[in-house]
Amino acid sequence: MPSGLVALLDDIAMIARLAAASLDDVGAAATRAGTKAAGVVIDDAAVTPSYVTRFTPDRELPIIYRITMGSLRNKLVFLLPAALLLSAFLPWAITPLLMLGGLYLSFEGAEKIIERIGGGHHDEAPDEPIGDMAAFERQRVAGAVRTDFILSAEIMAIALAEVADAPLVQRAIILALVGVVITIAVYGAVALIVKMDDIGLHLARRSNAAVQRAGRFLVAAMPGLLSLLASLGTFAMLWVGGGIILHGVETLGLHGPAELAHNVRHAVAHAAGPLGGVLGGVSHALLAALLGMVLGALVAAAVHVLRKLRGWSRTRDL
Repeated sequence: MPSGLVALLDDIAMIARLAAASLDDVGAAATRAGTKAAGVVIDDAAVTPSYVTRFTPDRELPIIYRITMGSLRNKLVFLLPAALLLSAFLPWAITPLLMLGGLYLSFEGAEKIIERIGGGHHDEAPDEPIGDMAAFERQRVAGAVRTDFILSAEIMAIALAEVADAPLVQRAIILALVGVVITIAVYGAVALIVKMDDIGLHLARRSNAAVQRAGRFLVAAMPGLLSLLASLGTFAMLWVGGGIILHGVETLGLHGPAELAHNVRHAVAHAAGPLGGVLGGVSHALLAALLGMVLGALVAAAVHVLRKLRGWSRTRDL
């Protein structure tokens, strides 16, 4: 009996070790997949605060909560099953779809830069008075959730490419974990950013002089932080989009562009000495962003021409 009990305990310990190793594998894979999606995450965090402009402070957090729930629904209800079906039945399609997503990210980033140069801001809320605030809130939430669907699809596709060789159940767990953690992190950060000026105003009214200075600093820093986030988001879209395309063409057999980027990275790293690792990574990111900018600008130009042609066609029909 004692030997049987010892054998049973050994089996339980072995199962526990295997389970722990499996959880470690899931956590490590989820971390890698989340890191690869960092550029899309930065853009998501940069874009979302614009959807709560023109609302009273008491409506900001409820709106962010509704967008968060919509984002979780996008990832877990729609995109997760689609990603699992894709990896099970059409695994060859993952790379081309990722490249299309990368091209879309590049287009979005390039279009934002073109709009800034030209003075356009198509994402801003309308300037005219709002009659029905409840309807306006529903419209803004729906628009944010639609935008999130595109960014979430790219996040899930990047994560799927990272864990495509994992067993199906583990793949599902990793994708779900990435989706939930990224959503909570992004919209938690957005909530903090949106309420930063309110926190600053609250601190500025305190009696302590140091606390007042901190509060005034938060209020004054808010516009600059939003501008910095927007710039980081734009660069991140170009960097991630160009990087995805570089990796995709290499996977499909065209090794020249990716080899050139790797050679530049290694040359910069070798020449930079102690800072070689950092500067090499920066050079690779800049090359990927440059590729994203060129490809995105070409797509933006094509879209602009198509819009003009459609406008001329409608004019002739009239």
